[in-house]
Amino acid sequence: MQKTAQKLSASIKKAFKGKDEVIERLLCALFAQGHVLLEDVPGTGKTVLAKALAKSIDTSFARIQCTPDLMPADITGSSVFLPDTKQFEFRKGPLLSSIILVDELNRATPRTQAALLEAMSEKQVSADGKTYALPSPFFVIATENPVESEGTFPLPEAQKDRFMICQSIGYPDQADEELIIVSQRRVDNPVEDIKGCITAQDILRCQEKAVQIHVDEAVLHYIMSLVNSTRTDKRIHTGVSPRGSIALYKAAQALAGIRGRDFVVPEDVKELVLPVFRKRLILSPEFIVRGYTSDSLLTEILCSVSVPSVKQHI
Repeated sequence: MQKTAQKLSASIKKAFKGKDEVIERLLCALFAQGHVLLEDVPGTGKTVLAKALAKSIDTSFARIQCTPDLMPADITGSSVFLPDTKQFEFRKGPLLSSIILVDELNRATPRTQAALLEAMSEKQVSADGKTYALPSPFFVIATENPVESEGTFPLPEAQKDRFMICQSIGYPDQADEELIIVSQRRVDNPVEDIKGCITAQDILRCQEKAVQIHVDEAVLHYIMSLVNSTRTDKRIHTGVSPRGSIALYKAAQALAGIRGRDFVVPEDVKELVLPVFRKRLILSPEFIVRGYTSDSLLTEILCSVSVPSVKQHI
């Protein structure tokens, strides 16, 4: 599992410079059978990161550019009448690919977002009264611009809850940005140089190994203490759901495997609390106007919950 992660990481870095922790969390969600929401301002490399990952895996890939006029049938597919046979034939949409880049998700209408929600939740799509199973692995990388509201549709809470990890990329440091600038001294994009270095079967094997990573009972209690703290804090209207606690548990298993361990340590959990929980909280309105944010409250909770000591699993 660690070797596969290292191969993927090295391949992605051919086009996406710096931000090792962002790459690690992306792979963490992939190995934990989750999905990722990349939320940041334009030009920080969200699309490049997604395309670099997709090209590194020898499997099907599709990009969906969301616009207000995008209809569910545009992404799920629809039946087309064939004059020669006088029958309808279902033409698959881009959503029936293994790795999906959903660019500017919040520009799609709620109706189209609902079609994506079914795919992420049930690993199937419905079209023309039939259901079609999605390939395995199935991984969605969605992007959105948090500072723009014109022509956008806010994601419903149910949609946000389906993303295992919400990650911002941020600006690169000066040295990395200089590398990015120099790498663009060419006609095409460096992402075009990336070739598949692993297969879909390699990903499935990593997903199977991830669920076998040992989680000590003390670590499980630590996860539940963090979750319960979000449910009892008066500043939080709606705390983390059981789906959120499962997401943190599985993400911690994947992170441990990526780092070459067969057991989870509390530090794995601590690192993932913000990216896993930040979109799952609904703050009370009176505390929003006081300047509280999900990240600030989660940071307080992390400081208030005692970290257990765990013996190395043998």
